[in-house]
Amino acid sequence: MSSRQRSWARRYDPFDRTCPSRGLLNSVGDKWTILIILALEQRPLRYGRIEEIVDGISQKMLTQRLRTMTADGLIERWAYEEIPPRVEYELTDLGRSLLPVAQALVDWVADNYATVEEHHR
Repeated sequence: MSSRQRSWARRYDPFDRTCPSRGLLNSVGDKWTILIILALEQRPLRYGRIEEIVDGISQKMLTQRLRTMTADGLIERWAYEEIPPRVEYELTDLGRSLLPVAQALVDWVADNYATVEEHHR
């Protein structure tokens, strides 16, 4: 059995251009999604704190990513009726299941960037 012939391939095959799972692959493989997942690892965070941790993300992109991640069930949005209003974002169990994958990818990038940079020269 080839690596592509896994149990999930019967239902969803991201190698097939017509498979709807490609949208999710695109979403969870996005650098901002990965960094947001890792930012939320320890505890729920407010929008402004996520923006500080994920250096360089624009407000527009952060808003879009948070909406998509909420719609995908990766994070939960909690709005508190306080003055001033307070909104927090927290990983769901599904989002937590992405933590090892996201951390491994970020670790790989950090460990191998110098080697890749050498190939660019």
